[in-house]
Amino acid sequence: MGTYLITGATGGIGTAVAELLRERGHGLILTGRSPERLDKLAATLRGGANAATQVINPGAVASPPRAASISTIPLDLTTPRRIEAALAMAGIPARLDGLVHAAGMVHLGPVAGTEADEWMEHLSVNLVSAAEMTRLLLPALRAAEGHVVFVNSTAGLRANPEWSAYAASKFGLRALADSLRAEEPALRVTTVYPGRTATEMQRSVRAQEGHPYAEDDFAAPGTVARVLVAALETPRDAVISDVTVRPN
Repeated sequence: MGTYLITGATGGIGTAVAELLRERGHGLILTGRSPERLDKLAATLRGGANAATQVINPGAVASPPRAASISTIPLDLTTPRRIEAALAMAGIPARLDGLVHAAGMVHLGPVAGTEADEWMEHLSVNLVSAAEMTRLLLPALRAAEGHVVFVNSTAGLRANPEWSAYAASKFGLRALADSLRAEEPALRVTTVYPGRTATEMQRSVRAQEGHPYAEDDFAAPGTVARVLVAALETPRDAVISDVTVRPN
């Protein structure tokens, strides 16, 4: 069993990834803005259908069931400079098998109407915090020859009108992943580009666009999570570097 840190763990994709990893018997470090929501998620994962039942490596010999730890770290990613202190207080393990960057925010608006504070919020949450978190956790990731997964967006492949700030942050996240992959050959680095996914963030986007939200119009968070975990489960002689998941 390994240990995985997930940012944005209380969001749709982050929660779905946490559920799948927990089912496979892994230890989890869950981060998010709300301590209450983190505690609720951790309690849910410790019991019921999400209790540890199997290992992530299909070829591994099953060991007797034992409880894998689940811990939480409240983090406000709008202030990346505070991440180091928060991680130091929480106590990060010396080895970390994976880091999943699932946190994100979006607010639509034209370039002419998007002020500096909104640009800074997008960049802080979607890019700078991911870079800082990765930097701080590199020693633990190197120790385990771990895997870093960036949950990007199809907006990180193409920018559309009124998506400039969000798309710019996601284009930057793509560059961060590509540079990290080249700099850290012992690590595996994957970028997942989800299209529109049935999450609360998508509900907010539809409201901003002035359109109704219908969950069935979008890919399920669990579907994106399955693709992401499949990348984690890929044998070590290969890496899924980039994968796009679009609603059908």
